[in-house]
Amino acid sequence: MKKTSNKKNKIPEPTILRLSAYRRALQDYKEQSAAKFVSSRQLGELANRNASIVRKDLSYFGEYGMPSKGYEIDHLLDQIVNIMNVKQQHAVALVGVGNLGKALLGYPGFKKQGFSIEVAFDNNAIKIGKKIQEIKVRNLKDLPLEVAKREIKISFITVPAVAAQEVANLLVEAGMRAIINFTPARIWVPPKVILRHVDLTRELEVVSYYLGK
Repeated sequence: MKKTSNKKNKIPEPTILRLSAYRRALQDYKEQSAAKFVSSRQLGELANRNASIVRKDLSYFGEYGMPSKGYEIDHLLDQIVNIMNVKQQHAVALVGVGNLGKALLGYPGFKKQGFSIEVAFDNNAIKIGKKIQEIKVRNLKDLPLEVAKREIKISFITVPAVAAQEVANLLVEAGMRAIINFTPARIWVPPKVILRHVDLTRELEVVSYYLGK
């Protein structure tokens, strides 16, 4: 079988997003079935995708299918885990322990997918020092020291929108390489920092639009 490609910049982003869906679909299917192989059609149905899209997505990284059998589930899962760089747990820092921040701290699915929130920060004196889901809330002023000590490169921003850019600046100065912004604010970071926006309000508005059809 061909080796996976290291030319990440040439892979379309929708393909990367679908790889994550394939991984979760395969994990669920493996837990529910004794099957050793899965066809592109089956995988497409599990991930709500067309079989041809599945084959095209996977072809960017190698030839994993076997004639008349399809994809060996364990092998394909291992390959996707390697491609997505989640073979080992990634430590995550969370900034902003409000309702959303607390919910993310309590979500068990992150560890299953290779991510672990190791430390949380806030500037509210009432919250600092308290433990939420066994994670001690630390003073935002301590962020540079704490993330350096833990070698954390990924962070969640769950602060009020007005504070999002200030927090992003602090994270960039601390050497953060990837930021996931859960606020509706559009923030700026240097090109070297990976920035993703998760706007829950926007998604609700989109749903509302379709409900009104």
